[in-house]
Amino acid sequence: MNLPEEYLKRMQKRLGAAYPAFLRCYEDAPVRGVRANLLKLSAAEFAALAPFAGECVPWAEGGFYTDAEKLGHTAAHHAGLFYAQEPSAMCAAPMLGAQPGERVLDLCAAPGGKTTQLAAAMQGRGVLIANEYVYERARILSQNVERMGVANCAVVSADSAVLAQRFPAYFDRVLVDAPCSGEGMFRKDEGAVGEWSAANVERCIVRQRAILEDAARMLAGGGTLVYSTCTFEYGEDEGQIADFLSRHLEFTLEEERLLLPHEVRGEGHYAARLVKRGAERGSALAFAQQRNAAAERAWRDFAATFFVRPPAGNVTALADGRLFLLPDELPALAGRVLRAGVELGTFNKARFTPAHALVMSAKSDNVRAKYDLSDAECARWLRGETLSADMADGWCAVTWRGYPISLGKAAGGVLKNHYPKGLREHG
Repeated sequence: MNLPEEYLKRMQKRLGAAYPAFLRCYEDAPVRGVRANLLKLSAAEFAALAPFAGECVPWAEGGFYTDAEKLGHTAAHHAGLFYAQEPSAMCAAPMLGAQPGERVLDLCAAPGGKTTQLAAAMQGRGVLIANEYVYERARILSQNVERMGVANCAVVSADSAVLAQRFPAYFDRVLVDAPCSGEGMFRKDEGAVGEWSAANVERCIVRQRAILEDAARMLAGGGTLVYSTCTFEYGEDEGQIADFLSRHLEFTLEEERLLLPHEVRGEGHYAARLVKRGAERGSALAFAQQRNAAAERAWRDFAATFFVRPPAGNVTALADGRLFLLPDELPALAGRVLRAGVELGTFNKARFTPAHALVMSAKSDNVRAKYDLSDAECARWLRGETLSADMADGWCAVTWRGYPISLGKAAGGVLKNHYPKGLREHG
């Protein structure tokens, strides 16, 4: 690997006697990992189901090392049973200590690995806001939140300064996985090597400082902030935190981790946990519900027949006919809103059509009608094929190994495929 000379000089100065060991690690293949979706199954259940799950990642519940590639084509992935995530990157979200019922912000959230970790810790209770400034990346984030069946998350695309104006001292916990120079990406992405420069490091430091300032404004007194990067640059890591603490005497550093690829089984990561003293706790306007009596009636009628116990909560109807089930106490959001809780479906003045997100957030034992796919049927289903099915006409949850993977609609002995076309396998 042709690493930048300036980068190597910096690392030699930073590591001293450990530098040769660090340099040798670039001769090794990148380390891969997967993390079980604890909203849907336990770590033990996932390990029993997934032959590609290897040894446990020591710092992340449900995290496993794997040698497998292209796991996005597996049925378990389509069912939202795991997230492919680099093992070192799994360290930051647990440090935040998110709890059910809290207000939590993932400020730089795409593509969603840490967001979905936080969601599992919150167990579906409380409000989780996942923000990504770049809209196209926010769309990927939203898709991953949907696939993993997260019900209490709003996905937005906004500048951190805009959010800071909307949510002063509002959140119990804030995660800042800051944009960085990406040195922890070098072994698995040669493009990251080509993008590295000393000038870019300095640009990242300036941008991180601004984002941290906004995060500090949004954290309530007594709250916890975790700052993380996938770089080894002192100025973006320990130096950034030292600079922040010099300006913010109300913060205390509780823990700091630097995972380096020659010391741990992973690509490397930095994370620091800080706590804000004080009792200040801000409020925000409630999310403005848009009511549509006919649409809500149609949803209730559908839910009564589809679910054993219909999900409760506040329903809002958008102008385009989509209905969402909002998390309790969801505040008024800022920026472009891609998702606000669970998309229930659409109402077109005559009927309600359920959404893919609805079944992905459902538990199989709470759905009345189900069709469980064999492995062979699942491969056909993921390609968009219909199946023969001896079952009553109507909507059903299509499952694999008992886990919802899609909606289907039975009619005359045929199960029509409602797996979204954009998610289907080809070939």
